[in-house]
Amino acid sequence: MSYRLIAFEREGNVALIRLSDPGTLNAVSLAMAQELADAFERAGREARAAILTGAGRGFCSGANLAADLDPTSSGYDAGSYLHTHYGPMMLGIRNLRVPLVTAVNGVAAGIGCSLALAGDLIVAGESGYFLQAFQRVGLVPDGGSAYLLARSIGRARALEMMLLGERVAAAQALEWGMINRVVPDPQLGASALALATRLAEGPTVALAKIRELAWRATETTFAEQLDLERDLQREAGRTADHREGVAAFRAKRTPRFTGT
Repeated sequence: MSYRLIAFEREGNVALIRLSDPGTLNAVSLAMAQELADAFERAGREARAAILTGAGRGFCSGANLAADLDPTSSGYDAGSYLHTHYGPMMLGIRNLRVPLVTAVNGVAAGIGCSLALAGDLIVAGESGYFLQAFQRVGLVPDGGSAYLLARSIGRARALEMMLLGERVAAAQALEWGMINRVVPDPQLGASALALATRLAEGPTVALAKIRELAWRATETTFAEQLDLERDLQREAGRTADHREGVAAFRAKRTPRFTGT
């Protein structure tokens, strides 16, 4: 697929995915959602870690309402695009085969907030902020927002964000446990790349299984999680990176992982 609304680059073994529609502060249209779904799948094939960020002044201002929604049209269904576009895009992150770092510059609103919070490591610039403004347009949160927020900051704070529609600044998001790090704005890109590069140098299969364990931990019982651990440990134990890790441990040296 050729990309018109996003950019896809490689920095070594890191895939850099950049929302690139600055005129709308990178609002997610249905076309952009399709491009993102493709880019996440491509990152899993071609790289060992990925970064998602936004071009220009903002990470993502939310859905592109002007482009895709017409409540006056016959048979209008505001939920249909969630099934056809946003859901597959978010599941693409959920099922990503490599770790994802999200680098939040400026606003992360609506579906943009979901994209930001779906990262495995979430870094925000000091001017970054998060916003759930669905109630302002008479809609409910989408893109898995309620799921991601309730599991990261708890039901009470998640409801505060979604019901009141007030900004949560990066520093507040860090205090709440919503994100991992806050850095000065000029350092955001370098900080995200440093984290992603570190992940790309790790044992690729094991990191993918760690992602799966963490996602599934919010969805399964304890007994099911123990069974899953056993299955994923067996798969990780068959890799060359596992053998290298044990050999390095025994030799008291730094392991040299190859992603196999």
